[in-house]
Formats: sequence, structure tokens, C-alpha cells
Amino acid sequence: MQSIKDTYQRITDAIIEQLEAGTKPWIRPWRGNSRGSLVPRRATGETYRGINVLMLWLASELAGYEENTWMTYRQAQDLGGQVRKGEKGSFVVKYGTFTPKEREDDERAIPYLKGYTVFNVEQIENLPDRFYRPAEELPATPVPHLETVETFVRNTGAAITYGGTTACYRPAPDDVLMPDRARFVDEVHLYSTLLHEMSHWSGAKHRLDRDLSGRFGRESYAIEELVAELSASFLCADLGVAHDPRDNTATYLESWVKVLKNDKRAIITAAANAQAAADYLHELQTTGIPPV
Repeated sequence: MQSIKDTYQRITDAIIEQLEAGTKPWIRPWRGNSRGSLVPRRATGETYRGINVLMLWLASELAGYEENTWMTYRQAQDLGGQVRKGEKGSFVVKYGTFTPKEREDDERAIPYLKGYTVFNVEQIENLPDRFYRPAEELPATPVPHLETVETFVRNTGAAITYGGTTACYRPAPDDVLMPDRARFVDEVHLYSTLLHEMSHWSGAKHRLDRDLSGRFGRESYAIEELVAELSASFLCADLGVAHDPRDNTATYLESWVKVLKNDKRAIITAAANAQAAADYLHELQTTGIPPV
């Protein structure tokens, strides 16, 4: 069985390789493909979450998959399918806990991370027709993505202030400051930046209580920026809109590589916190009241 250490390292190495090549593997600068949703799904229809989303996005990008449904070799067989000879699977992980029984009174729950292999349905033959979706005709009229995102943000109850040249979350007034709309290259950059800053907003002490005290150049700052980047990409996928955030300099990429090289758990923790941020903002959609 692959060790937990190897599992963390395998994931970290895959992300570092992309970052060192100058690529952010979570960027999706298009609405989606002709097959629909950007969110990877299991054979059951359940969506993947956290680091698994990132790993399957990366696998799809490298292999050119348009379908977003994945399953294990055994699941494919149980459904009457067969993975084509020579196909290589993609790596995902499963979280869980176990309780050692060393002593009768030992009730410690110890977390574990187990890696396993899944295949995209494009690698599998003879599955039921429902797994092979017909290509969808893209709408002739552009979808108002900015309206979709701004409605989502408005439903959170967050205060958004436009003006100036800086995009940031300000803890003291507890608002998101955005540059004037005219300063953005296009709507995609505008709403990608807005969702990035909303992810920072979710980390306030009276919300998800992440460490927002870091300054540029420090590890804590790099980690929070990574969380916000990932969270914005998850939200764009959930909302079915393109994701193309503000440009990050080589300094940002270098800071993330440094963090990941120093801590093989960092990318998985960041992805988990990003998923929590996205979940939090989704939970505000019905009432605008923070979840208890």
C-alpha cells in the first residue's frame, strides 16, 4: 500500500511541476466545453471536492478530455464497461479516519489519506449511454456571466466598494474594495478578481477565521493567496463561468513553489480551505446569513 507520505508527495510534485513551468493548473479561461459542467463527477453523479478537483482538472488538461465523469476500473466493469488497453488512470485521494485498538480505552481517531486510480469515461468502452453525453450547442447569444457572479456575490450580503486601483479585502470596514470597472481588461478578469476577494472575505475572524495577517513576501500571505486562487476557480466552475484571474507575477508562482517544497501537505490543506470557502459562500445564497 502506498504510504501517506508518498501520497502527499505525489500530489505536491505534480502541482510544483506545473507552477515551475509557469502554469497555474486551476485556471479555466473558458465557459466550459461542449459537454457541459466543469466540475469533475463520480460515476454516481456526486462531485469531487478539494484537491481531487484540482488533480482531475490537471489530468483533463494534459490529456484533452472533454467529459468530466470519472470512475475506478472496478466501477467500470460493474457497469458493463471496459477500460481500453494501454490507458493510464489518474490519481485521486480518499480521506478517512481510523481508531487504533491498542487499548480498550483508546478512542483516538487518526486521519489518513489514501490514493487510488480513476479513469475518465473517454478511456472506457461500452458504458451505458448516459455516461456519453452528446455535445451541447453553445448559445448564440453570450451568457451574462458577470450578472451571474454579481447576483451570487450580492446574495452573500458582502459590502463591495468600487473605486481606485486596488483589489483587496479590508478587515476594518469589512468590505471588498475593487478597482473601477473600466480598469479591467474584460468581464472575466473583473468577476474572477471579485470571487478571489470574496474568498478572502470568507476568511475573516467572525467567518471561517483563517490567518489573514500575512504581508507580501511571507509564507502566510502566499498560502492565503493560494487559498483564494483555488476558491475562485472552484466557484467559477460551480457557477459555470470562465475563470481567468488577474495576472500574477513570477514572484507569486515562486512563493507558492517555495511553500509546497517546504511542506508536502500545503497544497492539500490549501485546497481543503478553498473548498470550505466556496461552500461557505454557497451556504449564504438562500438567506445571506452566515451558517452556524
